[in-house]
Amino acid sequence: MLEIERKFLVTSEAFKKEAFAQNRIAQGYLSSVPERTVRVRIKGDRGFLTIKGASNESGLSRFEWEKEIPVDEASALLKLCEKGVINKTRFEVKMGNHVFEIDEFNGENEGLIMAEIELKSETETFENPSWLGEEVTNDNRYYNSYLSKNPFKNW
Repeated sequence: MLEIERKFLVTSEAFKKEAFAQNRIAQGYLSSVPERTVRVRIKGDRGFLTIKGASNESGLSRFEWEKEIPVDEASALLKLCEKGVINKTRFEVKMGNHVFEIDEFNGENEGLIMAEIELKSETETFENPSWLGEEVTNDNRYYNSYLSKNPFKNW
């Protein structure tokens, strides 16, 4: 139940040609305090409820618990969420032994494209694709919970 993840800005849309999957995502937050975020997500035709703890000092690791829930329940919970539902398209790209999840944001966060990679340890190495830009793992502005309240278009 530990998530180890690194985040990067994306410098081009070349990843789209490499994607093996693509899904629309709508997500909102029942709680967005840094100590515990409670997220509701609809990804394609599936619903999820996720609880995340605060990040460790390096910003790479944090507690994560996620359960799939019926999509109609996820839709109902989205209506209870704090203001600022995130809408994005997620592309999945396999690189070596890893999968990059690249989010192209819509609406208030349009223009932001970010890649995430989950790792087994904080020191695990991975292939860097040509479209991978600046690392933003430790920059809280790139957390979706922050973007829901402080949209990218306002930066």
